[in-house]
Amino acid sequence: MRNTVDNLLEKLLLTIMSVMLLAVIWQVISRYLLGTPSTLTDEIASFSLIWLGLYGAAYATGKELHLAIDLIPTKTIDKAPVFYAGIIALAVIVFAVGVMVIGGVNLCYLTFTLQQKSAALEIPLGWIYSALPLSGILITYFSLDNFMEKRRKLNQ
Repeated sequence: MRNTVDNLLEKLLLTIMSVMLLAVIWQVISRYLLGTPSTLTDEIASFSLIWLGLYGAAYATGKELHLAIDLIPTKTIDKAPVFYAGIIALAVIVFAVGVMVIGGVNLCYLTFTLQQKSAALEIPLGWIYSALPLSGILITYFSLDNFMEKRRKLNQ
């Protein structure tokens, strides 16, 4: 299942990046060569950047490429690596579930309830904001999977 999720996320990120690149290129062409800037491409690029950041964070979590600050000496971690890996996974999961999933679902619910739409594209903002809880779910999944894999390797 992990390979399937990784492959789908990679394809999604490539698609989002391509859409954003094309939108920005067209924005530059329409503004400087045609003299009439496109309002649609501005929103498309903005929304793509949001999605790229959120889904990219999930992808980085899955590949264990996320930022880390070493506050605890390596010698201490080496004495109980599973324990510290569990603490890190728990901290990431608490943040992802609490802020991204629960907060994101509340944000989506609110924007759908208030029927907020984007200015140029006229699409419900709830669909745009749905990337927040979805990426939170992916980060939670990857954190759990990474921890279980690390635990399995360390206990062999």
